[in-house]
Parts: sequence; C-alpha cells; structure tokens
Amino acid sequence: MKHLLFTLFIAFISLPALAQETNSTPVLKEVEAEYVCMVNDTLFEKPQIPVQVGEKTYYGCCAGCVAALQNDDAIRVGIDPVSGAEVDKTEAVIGADADYKVYYFENRENLKSYKVSTPADE
Repeated sequence: MKHLLFTLFIAFISLPALAQETNSTPVLKEVEAEYVCMVNDTLFEKPQIPVQVGEKTYYGCCAGCVAALQNDDAIRVGIDPVSGAEVDKTEAVIGADADYKVYYFENRENLKSYKVSTPADE
C-alpha cells in the first residue's frame, strides 16, 4: 500500500511539469514551399506566386515580394534556427507554427528537434 501511495504522490506532483512541457513546446508542421511567401516568411492557405530565379523557384505573395525575390539574394536564404546554417529557401525543409510563421531547416531532423518559444517561456 505504501508503494502505491508513493507512486500516486510522485505522479500527482509530476503532472504540472508534464503539462508545462507539452504547452511550451508546440510542434512545427512541415509545409510545402508553394504555400509560403518567402519574403514575409508566412504560410498561406493558397499557393503563392512562383518566382523563377535561375534554375530555382521561390514564392511571393504580391508584386512587391516578386520583385524583392528577383533582386535581393539575401531574401532567398534563411537561417536554420537549430544549426545556424544558411539555407536556400528552395532547398529547405519548411516548418510553420500555429501563427503561420515559417522557419527554414537544413533537414527534417532539425525541424523535428526545434522547440518554438511561447509567451509562457519568456
């Protein structure tokens, strides 16, 4: 009986920690590039405007974004938040959070390991 009570006590005091871990580490959803404005780094419900630059196709949401993608090399790359490596947005694994913000990763392992900050973390 003592073991059962002890086990229940440990489980009870662990619940808040488990709930906090679940709430503070939302998972990113992998998304297809054509639904992303690669200038605003935002996920949309509809496919975006394809922008051909050399052999690669980027996506923008408006004429201004199309022009920016065509003329600014820096906009066409993202930084993998896990490794810190520069990643061409056409070659990246793209993840979106619940607020439609997108992140660019070198590989799926980095996407899966990334933890999104929430206001509770700050």
